[in-house]
Amino acid sequence: MQRAGITSLEGEGGAGAGTGGGSSADGITIGTANFTENQILGHLYAAVLGAAGIRTTVRPNLGTREILVPALRGVDIDLLPEYQGALLHYLDPKAKATEEGEMQNALAVALPKGLQILPYGKAEDSDAFAVTRETARKYGLKSLADLARHNGKLVIGAAPEVKKRTVGAVGLKDEYGVEFKEFKSLDSSGPLVKGALRKGDVDVANLFTTDTDILAEGWVVLTDPKNLIPGQHVVPLIADRKADSAVRRALARLGNALTTEDLTELNRQVDKDKKDPEDVANAWAAAHHLTK
Repeated sequence: MQRAGITSLEGEGGAGAGTGGGSSADGITIGTANFTENQILGHLYAAVLGAAGIRTTVRPNLGTREILVPALRGVDIDLLPEYQGALLHYLDPKAKATEEGEMQNALAVALPKGLQILPYGKAEDSDAFAVTRETARKYGLKSLADLARHNGKLVIGAAPEVKKRTVGAVGLKDEYGVEFKEFKSLDSSGPLVKGALRKGDVDVANLFTTDTDILAEGWVVLTDPKNLIPGQHVVPLIADRKADSAVRRALARLGNALTTEDLTELNRQVDKDKKDPEDVANAWAAAHHLTK
């Protein structure tokens, strides 16, 4: 897909998440990040909102959180599929909450004025740092802590923004004392980083736990004894101006129905079977009686 243009709008921040009072009468524009799963979620949002009589537009593949959140605070998009822990660390890099309820409360405080989170769903997708079985055996790698024994020797591959994120190179250094030989800017659990891991161009890859290639390839996900990586339940992030009761009900139905296993399978259909994200989302929503 072509990356759509989007205006990055800055504004004054503020505490509190808002409680609704908006209106979706003139429709909702849904933005998504530039990886498969988020695009699927965007189309799932559109499917259930459309079934509730709300006109929707999906703008997929817009970029990273650093682009999407400012756009949501402006008028470019109204709704965004998010992940609890990742969003919290973006808003508050020093946040310590890891349990779902704690993170939801912390997000409500950290969110800029004009934005709110709705209840989080069952489905979860966390960051993971994975190595091949061969690399795990060669260096004796089982946990993220083991990486520090090989400082200056290993190459990590990830999306560019991971270099500056707490759940990334910054946190690995601060929490585990890990220093890599090189950081290769690739993509988010996509073909570039996975191809580099397969070929040995990187030793460690930042992937998502719902990525079906982890199991298929037999890659080793390094454990996280210091809980650097927080929980990542899927959570809708919405502008106050659109958060009415019809939107809340529709997205709550989806959140209660969609499981981590479902999300993993939908990712497989798009990444492996090369199906269209919108078609996959619509078929799943219909099969689970969310659009009838």
